[in-house]
Order: sequence, then structure tokens, then C-alpha cells
Amino acid sequence: MFERSDETLVKQALTGKKSAWITLVKRHEKALYNYALRMVSNREDALDLMQDVFVAIFRNLSSFRGDSPFKGWMFKIAHYRCIEFYRRRKPTKSLDDEPEQEDIDEDTCPEKHMTNGRIKLDIQHALQKLPVNQKIVVELKFFQHATFDEIAYQLGISINTAKSRLYSGLDKLKEYVELDYV
Repeated sequence: MFERSDETLVKQALTGKKSAWITLVKRHEKALYNYALRMVSNREDALDLMQDVFVAIFRNLSSFRGDSPFKGWMFKIAHYRCIEFYRRRKPTKSLDDEPEQEDIDEDTCPEKHMTNGRIKLDIQHALQKLPVNQKIVVELKFFQHATFDEIAYQLGISINTAKSRLYSGLDKLKEYVELDYV
């Protein structure tokens, strides 16, 4: 069976078809939640942010022109909501307060599993130290697999600015992670 495109679902949702809206939400909720979780480092805040983004999308669905993919438009809204989140409050919890999120692979040995978990945790800690504008670009590039064109569009910046923020963020991440292992 064929899968309806996001653009088709948007058109159907605009005509009042609830199942089209539900399909859009289900299709993108995991990616949006993971994005929010990496940005705010708190499950409850990530769920609130995800809900806020979907409400904003629903309210502004008629303004989606289809010039770019729906997913890019959605993450552009998510980006602005993350900025608003950081303006409203400062992070008060450490990543140490959150349980480690990791898929358990039964085939790996315990030492390897523990080492991989430690590396992921170190990277998560390092990501939280980055300035928001660099963290967002790193998130979009490596976790959402966005191109520089898509990042520039979503953030309303030039491609060169997106590249600059990514490489500056990666340099800082490298420093932070290396400091943990010195």
C-alpha cells in the first residue's frame, strides 16, 4: 500500500480530515520528541515542547505553502519554540538527573555496552555546554540528517553561517570530550 505524502496529508487536514492530521503527528512525533529532548535535556520539558510545536503547526497549517518539505517547516517551528523555551527558563537539571537513554543490545558484552554508554553520556554532556545556536545546528546536521541548505532555511541564516556554527560547535565538542578523557 502506498504512503500519502506530507503535503497531501496537510491538504486533507485543512479540509477537516482528522485522520490526516493524526497521521502527520504519528509520522513525525518521534523525530520531534527526540529533537526536543536533545535540546532541553528533560523528558517532561521535551514532551511539553513537542506538544507546543504540534499546536503551533496545527494553528498555522494553512500558512504551509509547500515551498519546502513539511518536515523542514516543522523543524523551523520547533527551532523557534526551543529558542522561546530557553528565553523563558534556564536549564535547572543536570543530565545526571535523567536516566540514560539507550537501546539495549543483547549481543554486546557488558564492558563494551558500558563504554558505549559512557561515551554517549559524555557527548550529551558536551552538547549541553554548547551555545544554543551551535547546539541547534549540530542537532539538525547529525541527528536530523539535514543538509546545510535545509539548516539555513530552517534557521533563517546563510549556508556559510550554518557551516560556521557547525564547525565551531564541533571544535567545542571535541574540546569538552577530550577534557573528560585527559
